[in-house]
Amino acid sequence: MNRREFVKSSAVMSAMMAAAPSIVGAQEGKKIFKVALIACGGRGKGAAKQLLMAAKMLGHEAKIVATADFFIEKAQAAAKEFGGDEKFAFGGANSYKEVMKTDCEIVILAAPPYVRPLHTAAAIEAGKHVFAEKPVAVDPAGIRQFLAAAAKAKEKKLALVAGTQRRHQWSYLRQAKALAEGKISKIVGGAIYWNGTVPFVRPRLPGMTNAAYLANNWVNWTEVNGDHIVEQHVHNIDVANWFIGRYPKTATGFGARNRRVSGNQYDFFSIDFDYGEGVHIHSMCRQIAGCSNFVGEKFRTIDGELTGGGKYMVNGQEVKIEEVEQPKFDFSTGVDPKEGGNPYTIEHYDLLKGILTGNVLNEGENVAHSTACAIMGRLSAYTGLTVRMSDILENKESPFYNMNCVPAAIDFEGAADVVLPQENTAPRPGKDDERFLKLG
Repeated sequence: MNRREFVKSSAVMSAMMAAAPSIVGAQEGKKIFKVALIACGGRGKGAAKQLLMAAKMLGHEAKIVATADFFIEKAQAAAKEFGGDEKFAFGGANSYKEVMKTDCEIVILAAPPYVRPLHTAAAIEAGKHVFAEKPVAVDPAGIRQFLAAAAKAKEKKLALVAGTQRRHQWSYLRQAKALAEGKISKIVGGAIYWNGTVPFVRPRLPGMTNAAYLANNWVNWTEVNGDHIVEQHVHNIDVANWFIGRYPKTATGFGARNRRVSGNQYDFFSIDFDYGEGVHIHSMCRQIAGCSNFVGEKFRTIDGELTGGGKYMVNGQEVKIEEVEQPKFDFSTGVDPKEGGNPYTIEHYDLLKGILTGNVLNEGENVAHSTACAIMGRLSAYTGLTVRMSDILENKESPFYNMNCVPAAIDFEGAADVVLPQENTAPRPGKDDERFLKLG
């Protein structure tokens, strides 16, 4: 598949699905989508609300019929909030297995990323359509497991939509379409950014097990979220892959930990992604308070500059890009007009539209490879070595192939508590230089 085909297949598809004529009139009454929610924190409940809204925008309904969370009280509270039956609210590391036994047809997977491959594989095996939040793994083994589940979803004609909402955002879709059609010249380099602060720190409470502490304070532990280059910056990496039309061949970078007060992650990463053909993307991400922040993408093209979701500039002048066609919603039904342009809602709209038409959307491979790129960057920074995509996907002789996180997701399901990784430490790449050690 060449660059233009790669971009077009992932850009135009979503726009066409969203812009297709409504099929509501062809339905015999309203359909009620039965939905399960796994992980009932802010992002999980937000996704559930957006899916309910998306069903309404299509003239149908959705109902939360089961909830699950590591912490049972969160599952119960979500069941109550969404009008569900609390007997279908499950808790614990194994709670996702109970969800798969229910009659739900769609599962929202919003637990910390370390369990995403395990949950996705279980949902596909159970015949459920899936909305999987990003990222979709934290290590090479997880990526390979998720890719196998994505392939299984294709075989079974099940939807697998990811939380990479920029692929459902009109401003990005029109740029991707223009790139595919040659209306924006080829990307030859650029930089991508996610510079912000630590989302939260949750201290260990008295009586907490190691597993509960890791699950509750998940944004600060590499074993649970993959480090912030994987958990957050995957969005910008995904845009670069999408717009360039291929994945990077290698990742070489560095990072460090200095200011964090919890967990074991880095404060920042700086990665060179080499896409071949002379195209390099500088990846910069940081979580430190009191610094200049920016989240976005800036690309150099053959004849200009392109800001992700923003302007295309040539010789200092903005070049207008044709808009992509957007669906028409009946706002008289009570749908908030703002939702018509909300990519977090449109990704669910596209998910449901595909299910209704039988043309299900499968974004598994895209999000898996973008997650893999982020993992490549992290492993390079942690070790100081260059990492290839083949090192984590194909080459079993590579030291990176089995450089996986411990504890693994399956370890949380055992009767014994998991071993807590050493806190407030971080990997040191390279080796000490004796010339400088002797100076002390």
